[in-house]
Amino acid sequence: MAYVPGVALLAALAVGCSAGSEGSPSGADSKPGSPTVTTAPPGKYRTLPAPCRAVPGSTLKDLLPGVSELAQPQQRKALRGTASVTYDTDRKVGCTWKADAPDSTRNLSIDFERVVSYDPAVSDDDRARAVYVKKENAADLSAPTPGTGAGKGSAGSTENASGKPGDDQGAAGPSAEADTDADTGGGTGASASPGSSAEDLRPRVLDRLGDAAFLDDLLTRAGSTAQHRTVSVVFRTSNVIVTVRYGEQPALVTKVPDSKELQEKAQALARKLAEVISE
Repeated sequence: MAYVPGVALLAALAVGCSAGSEGSPSGADSKPGSPTVTTAPPGKYRTLPAPCRAVPGSTLKDLLPGVSELAQPQQRKALRGTASVTYDTDRKVGCTWKADAPDSTRNLSIDFERVVSYDPAVSDDDRARAVYVKKENAADLSAPTPGTGAGKGSAGSTENASGKPGDDQGAAGPSAEADTDADTGGGTGASASPGSSAEDLRPRVLDRLGDAAFLDDLLTRAGSTAQHRTVSVVFRTSNVIVTVRYGEQPALVTKVPDSKELQEKAQALARKLAEVISE
């Protein structure tokens, strides 16, 4: 009768040793020197604002002068805008507006893109930085502006490897001769000296807007139609990239849209949207 308890004791000890080896800190999964997987932090923003409600009505009336001339029902419809078609409103949303006035047609669009990294080793911010840099490079800010010999501004990314704006942000290039309206969007023909407003109107990187930003200015004409100017402001704040496009096409074929006005209003709207995102 004394032998049976001894067998039971040996069996219990065997089970205990087996369980201890499976849960031991010195097991195969926790050997010293084994690689540790670190998941990159998520982006700051998890949602996006409603794009068609992101711009105040008073701002829209200023950007789209023709709206104020409409009857109230048509005015309300124009101010509502048209939401962009998207299949994932958590990732990308947008809205467009358009208004006709006797002297010109104005159009506005805004887009919000929330970038998500599917690589656990790459943060949402780093992925958004790469997407932004690709957009800026595609804008080719160093390319000559159509109709002029002047460069567009600083080439390449405004963000260095650490994601901070480059030291040459907003740097002005050499002086240029503003001898046509296309140079400055309706210039006087006077020579532009370093630091003048004519230089500031060229496509360029922008400072004090999000983590990185740039402005592009494109003047086009299709056949004998009036010239159309579109100013684009693109900026990144954490893992969200915002694009503002503001354009004008005058009714007269001979008139060139005012670059200065469009750029100032597009930048002002972009800064308001940066505040909306941060709220």
